[in-house]
Amino acid sequence: MSEGVELSSVSVTFGSYKAVDDVSIRIRPGEFFSFLGPSGCGKTTILRAISGFITPSQGVVSIGGRPMTGIGPNKRPTALIFQNLALFPLMPVWENIAFGLEVRGVSKADRRNRAEELLQLVDLPDAAGKAIGQLSGGQKQRVAIARALAVEPKVMLLDEPLSALDLKLRQHMRHELRSIQKRTNITFIYITHDQGEALAMSDRIGVMSRGKLQQVGTPEQIYETPDNGFVASFVGENNVFSGKLEKISGALGAFRTQDGTMLHAKVGPGVTVTSAVHLYIRPQRIALEALGGRTSNIAHNELPVVVQRASFEGNFVNVFTVDHQGSERVVQVPSEKSASIPAVGSSANLVFSTDKAIILADDHLSSCDVEAPVVAEEMA
Repeated sequence: MSEGVELSSVSVTFGSYKAVDDVSIRIRPGEFFSFLGPSGCGKTTILRAISGFITPSQGVVSIGGRPMTGIGPNKRPTALIFQNLALFPLMPVWENIAFGLEVRGVSKADRRNRAEELLQLVDLPDAAGKAIGQLSGGQKQRVAIARALAVEPKVMLLDEPLSALDLKLRQHMRHELRSIQKRTNITFIYITHDQGEALAMSDRIGVMSRGKLQQVGTPEQIYETPDNGFVASFVGENNVFSGKLEKISGALGAFRTQDGTMLHAKVGPGVTVTSAVHLYIRPQRIALEALGGRTSNIAHNELPVVVQRASFEGNFVNVFTVDHQGSERVVQVPSEKSASIPAVGSSANLVFSTDKAIILADDHLSSCDVEAPVVAEEMA
């Protein structure tokens, strides 16, 4: 059976630097939960606090409702898969998988049987006698997962395990990891800076910045309804408009850009007319239309631009435009509709619905100071 994990007001400090700042989160049993954020923003430190390799400066980590204070890594019901996998090159695959069982005194025959079962689970039924050097990158990932599963953990901790793989293999392994997690029903806590991984695999995501938990939600909630400017900027692409919020009417706000254009959009959490704000709209939510092609109304926004260039990306085309202030605005057009893109150098309108754009409060955590956190996490 899997177990849940709870962090209660957890902080981790290295000297004067606070790597994790008062994080509280409850991860449900059997959940695939990802901590997502830029490098050096506290997510790996959280993972190490859960595993027991770091002791929180304050707060409590609990697993299965039991506080882990004073309990070492080898006594916790967790298994940790490192980024470099740490497989033993001189052992055959089955011995790598069964190593944790050998340490626990399990007989060789039982170790071999358990390794064979786990190789079936990770779809490597014929790999038991192979050397680690004979395996591909994806196969090594599966062996590392099988080794972690051998000790029957209640919680699996994964520290960016796919980062060294090429794009196609990463995409394949996302599916494999999610499939294994569903079959075993073990709680997975996954660390990544790759939004695609987090969105594709997770039941819920916690977005981190400078040690603070910025937002927790399902992939759809994180993507569609970000809580602040950092989450909107980090998860997915956005066109960001500077300006001032002049009025709020119900769920909508009237936002005047720096060049005086009035735009309307949804108002994000905690935003008031006195808030410092930006307006966000995703490239795929914008239409690019010839001048005079639409009459502006309260349900739509229009912004005049000049088409600069187009970049073919396979199933879509990114069209780069410039507005009156010289700011670049990107529109994403499906490839099959690329014939409708106005010519380079021509004037056009960006058109987008008020309910597809959002006005969010500025956040002093909108950027991540990478240098100090990276040093701190490496020290950890």
